[in-house]
Amino acid sequence: MIKSKFFERFYYGWVIVFIAGLGVFFSGPGQTYSNSTFINEYISDFGWSRSEVSGLYSFATLVAGFIMILVGRFIDRFGQRAMMVFVGSGLALACFFNSMVSSMWMLAVGFFLIRLLGQGSMSLIPNTLVAQWFVKKRGFAISIMSLGSFASAMSFPLINTWLIQTWSWQFAWQVWGVVLLVIFVPIAFFGVRNKPEDVGLTPDGHSDVSLKPILGTHITEAEEDWTLSEAMKTKAFWAILVCVGIPAMVNTGITFHIISIFGTNELSAGVAATVLSLMAVVGIPMTLVSGFITEKIKTNYLITMIFVIEIFLLLLLLITNNLILAVLFGTLWGVANGFERIGLNVIWPNYFGRKYIGSINGVGATIGVIGSSLGPLPFGVGFDLFHSYTPVILVTLVFPIIGIVCSLIAKQPKKAQISELN
Repeated sequence: MIKSKFFERFYYGWVIVFIAGLGVFFSGPGQTYSNSTFINEYISDFGWSRSEVSGLYSFATLVAGFIMILVGRFIDRFGQRAMMVFVGSGLALACFFNSMVSSMWMLAVGFFLIRLLGQGSMSLIPNTLVAQWFVKKRGFAISIMSLGSFASAMSFPLINTWLIQTWSWQFAWQVWGVVLLVIFVPIAFFGVRNKPEDVGLTPDGHSDVSLKPILGTHITEAEEDWTLSEAMKTKAFWAILVCVGIPAMVNTGITFHIISIFGTNELSAGVAATVLSLMAVVGIPMTLVSGFITEKIKTNYLITMIFVIEIFLLLLLLITNNLILAVLFGTLWGVANGFERIGLNVIWPNYFGRKYIGSINGVGATIGVIGSSLGPLPFGVGFDLFHSYTPVILVTLVFPIIGIVCSLIAKQPKKAQISELN
């Protein structure tokens, strides 16, 4: 058992942040930026069409999204430590399974496992873990944790490409399985504690059990714990879900088709790849900045900023036909992603407390995964129908406008209001 006296000078919550950052880093095997490096290998080795592989990927992601609600409930029941060890081990086994893929049904199962355990669970668990350990410093702590996500986005495509070219795609999957079992799972098992109260500490490292004298007004109110059923009775809950689903859908749609979109504007695949890297690089400092911003302004206003930027992004995408505009697009995209990763993760515990954060955030994760599964399809169908991305991009503008309205509706609820309605 970790003794609080041992950590009087250094709050153990920052160790938790580091481990959570490793968690989101190792969600990589389930993320699109990693899986995209394997798609051509499947097509080349097995003769499958790109539409067949893409269809399986979307379907597997959609099914995984619906199951994420259960993952959230399991977090509340068994705790983040047990779930992180279980999911980390499961993701390792899923990597080994993917290294043995030889048929379409195996590919479908493999996609489902890595999307559920990687993209979904290994993103959800770290976010709920950090939310338990921090209240006043929650935004900053989650911003530090999110650096692992950007590091993952920058590292996995490069490492995968090197492993595949040097050895094979099967070996690349096996490497990640071994790394998860040898490095991440032991760290999670020995290092994670579910919440500060379990080891005689309090959130943010304060010695006073009562947090009210030291926390800002909007943070103090947030520490009123809501159950999922109580949260579902608020307008804010449903408005936030819309705010979660829209960026997931739009960003995945653009990412999946960005090479083709840029190609229609006579920009090379190399420029598209540069934009993706630039987005990740810019996102790192913006994540830190947004962590501080969440401590100064209401979280739903930060989310409003995401959708305002998204409107400019879509309009800019229509006219991006040279390197300067492409760099501007990548920079704005990185700013939006930095705000998004913090605002949409912080708002759940800030509004509904820590006790049932797994169940509540699990619903949000479900909507996020489902949104990402639906994103590529409209862009692909639109291009097939009109031989241009312009119509679908113009239609897509409707969604960030809806997001702005929902973010303004998503004001922090109070339990007293719900009681009055009942």
